[in-house]
Amino acid sequence: MNNTSEKLENMPNIGNVLAKKLISIDIKTPAQLIETGSEKVFLKLKTIDKNACFNMLCAIEGAIQNIRWHNLTDFRKNELLDFYRQFK
Repeated sequence: MNNTSEKLENMPNIGNVLAKKLISIDIKTPAQLIETGSEKVFLKLKTIDKNACFNMLCAIEGAIQNIRWHNLTDFRKNELLDFYRQFK
């Protein structure tokens, strides 16, 4: 599947609620999500959702990789966890 031509909701891990949050920070397409990257997107989400959590960060990364977030490599999960802990 080519995420760049799909709607956000068609990406793995992106349901209606997260899609609405992404749209509210001007991430309106899968291409924009991929281009921006999970860390930058998460920081923007934190500005509108103080409860943005580690699972949300992983969900975004999984969507970018076109996989369920549970299937992220342990290495990438640890990178994301280190990043998340800076802003907790």
